[in-house]
Amino acid sequence: MSDLSSMTILVPGKLNPDTLDTLKTTFDVEHVPDRDVSKLSQDRRNAVRGIALMGAVPAAMMDALPNLEIIANFGVGYDGVDVKHATSKGVMVTNTPDVLTDEVADTTLAILLMTVRELYAAEKHLREGRWESEGNYPLTPMTLRGRTAGIMGLGRIGLAIARRLEAFGVPIEYHNRSERTDVTYRYHPSLESLASSVDTLIIAAPGGAATERAVNAKVLKALGPDGVVVNIGRGTTIDEPALIEALENGTIRAAGLDVFEKEPHVPARLIALPNTVLLPHVGSASRHTRGAMGDLVVRNLTHWFQGQTPVSPVTESVKAGILPRHD
Repeated sequence: MSDLSSMTILVPGKLNPDTLDTLKTTFDVEHVPDRDVSKLSQDRRNAVRGIALMGAVPAAMMDALPNLEIIANFGVGYDGVDVKHATSKGVMVTNTPDVLTDEVADTTLAILLMTVRELYAAEKHLREGRWESEGNYPLTPMTLRGRTAGIMGLGRIGLAIARRLEAFGVPIEYHNRSERTDVTYRYHPSLESLASSVDTLIIAAPGGAATERAVNAKVLKALGPDGVVVNIGRGTTIDEPALIEALENGTIRAAGLDVFEKEPHVPARLIALPNTVLLPHVGSASRHTRGAMGDLVVRNLTHWFQGQTPVSPVTESVKAGILPRHD
């Protein structure tokens, strides 16, 4: 069994503080806040055996670390990691599925309700004293009653969202890379077909080239003038300029967004729109859930350096048969 305290783990950029503290008490941690690995001495780069991070790991970073064995990604989505390059080098990649599923699904329902019932604007009406000076907040033109939800990405999180929507009496349809055999929801082979059949489009799909700007002007037009878009997945999945135009022109009615194309930048035109609910990527951002994600990052690293299979390797690493290199 390896001495974990002798294993050097690189932490490039920001990481959950509780997780960083746990890593420091378990491993030899090299924290590089500005992510510039070139500032490390060659000896320290040679020492790095693992990476723990939120964010991107490009091929160049991997190549700068000749003894890298594992990348422990803090989050479910790992589109920022060049997994193809990692696989070619025999580097294991892990992520943190399941532990944040419920939190993200809960947040999705909150965003949807805030959007269709204008709850943020109603609260602002009260806080600004307008309830007392002007009277009741206007009746909202939208409601969750009678709506049909289409989910893009019926994975762990998408399915958790669907189960919650069922409890609200909302019919579910979905689009996936392939049809699931364990659900009775109506399947659509294309995103445009899904959008044309529903009035509420919820995006829970991963990022990456396969989904980049998949929700485009055509899909938004198919969704229609009563359409609502909720994005809890990745900002890159939506063609942001097309979404802004659709919201401005009445092509769709409203949007609730937790993610954006170039975070933390949010376009001024989007911020100015009254028919939006905009949150700063807080889907899983409770201390409870982030703590569970961090624990899984640490467990993946610990298992690997003890010669065991990590708890949650990504699919590509499993298919490549990547195994620990030591006893």
